[in-house]
Amino acid sequence: MALIRSFRDLEVYRSAVREAKKVFTVSKAFPREEMYSLTDQIRKSSRAVGSMIAEAWAKRRYPAAFIAKLVDALGEAMETQSWLDHAITCDYITKEEYRALDAAWQSIGGRLAKMIDRADLFCRHA
Repeated sequence: MALIRSFRDLEVYRSAVREAKKVFTVSKAFPREEMYSLTDQIRKSSRAVGSMIAEAWAKRRYPAAFIAKLVDALGEAMETQSWLDHAITCDYITKEEYRALDAAWQSIGGRLAKMIDRADLFCRHA
């Protein structure tokens, strides 16, 4: 594992920020009547993942707190996938957009799960 000095060095963090921007961009085309429901919800959940990873990094001195925050981040990633399901069902995004976004969030979730399973490696030198 490469030396990680900051949460910004974590590839999963960088991926989460990058994918949240994609969600923001695609959600600009959602209908106006979705502004306070689907649009806000998918933007909120996608953006929360990166911030929760950052918070987990700050709490890594305490393995249980680190894991709990990563579990929250994983939950937000899966929530984002759920909102993507609604977006495709309502024909707000194309099948290609859906597949790409869903695969990216699935990958982020998988990497978070691996971090949770290997929390001791991240917490050891906190």
